[in-house]
Parts: sequence; C-alpha cells; structure tokens
Amino acid sequence: MKLLETVVEACEDRKAEDCTVLNMQNLTPLADYYVICQGSNERQVQAIARSVKDALEEEGINIERMEGFEQARWILLDAGGIVCHIFHEEERGYYNLERLWGDADEVSVGEN
Repeated sequence: MKLLETVVEACEDRKAEDCTVLNMQNLTPLADYYVICQGSNERQVQAIARSVKDALEEEGINIERMEGFEQARWILLDAGGIVCHIFHEEERGYYNLERLWGDADEVSVGEN
C-alpha cells in the first residue's frame, strides 16, 4: 500500500485531476492496481509522468515500461503491481477505463 500511496502522491504533487485507484487483483493478472488521473494539457501530463517515475525510482522501483510520453495524450507507466494511466482530459473521457473496468472496486488513497 505504501507504493500505491507514493504513486498517488506523485500525481497529486503535479496537480493531477480526478485521481482514481482501482483494485484489479481479482480481475486481471496484469496489475494489482490501476491509478488513473488526468492533466489539462500535454505539459502537465508529462510533468505528472515524470513525478511518478522519479518518486518510484527514489523508492528503488524501476519503471518496467513507459508508453506515450512524447504525445502526452495517454501515458502509461508500468511499475509491476501498479499501472498508472495519465490521460489528457480529452482522452480520458473517450477511453473511460473506469467504465471498462466497472467491476473493479475503487480504493481510497491520498486526497482522491
């Protein structure tokens, strides 16, 4: 849970909006948790991603994969048990992961 808090705090430090954490443990083998948030422009989306990456590296966790950084419309950071989805606000509504994974329980972490 400490690692999950680190990810959420890193998102919130860069003013990520509408931060949601979904418990994926019983739904997919890909990750234990999805952290989903959004930024209002590409620069903010990239800043949130950098913040998460830096915070995890400080904890000794390597990002296994980061996708979408250059376009900054939907950045995905894979930290093993936690996958962080950082959307541009326009993209988040289109992909609507919360609805797609509607069976997942929402977890309360940080200020969300």
